[in-house]
Amino acid sequence: MKGDAAIIRNLSRAARADVLLPQPVVAEIVYGLERLPRSRRRETLRARFDLIRSELGRAPWSDEVSEAFGTIKARLERAGKRIEDFDVAVAAHAMAEGATLVTTNLRHMTRIPGLHVEDWSISDEP
Repeated sequence: MKGDAAIIRNLSRAARADVLLPQPVVAEIVYGLERLPRSRRRETLRARFDLIRSELGRAPWSDEVSEAFGTIKARLERAGKRIEDFDVAVAAHAMAEGATLVTTNLRHMTRIPGLHVEDWSISDEP
């Protein structure tokens, strides 16, 4: 959404079929857009979001995602490492799909054992 050059470069290297938006990410973006005052910035971000949604598929919320959500949340609570439910939901989608989660939120997501995480905003080029 921010137009980060490193993220765009990494995304362009991936096959579209290999990149999915988890439904909680869609919900969080819509929420963020709705909180913005009506403005040119809001319209620009909405257009960018619509483009992203037209290009990428969705990771559906399945029973496997719900199972992963419950397991992750309980484990984090037992370890005293709670994170926001939407972050758990996003991680649960990746875990259920056996996928790598691409995020800049490494501080929270690396708390989840077994979750494969990458930060595409970290450039591998000068």
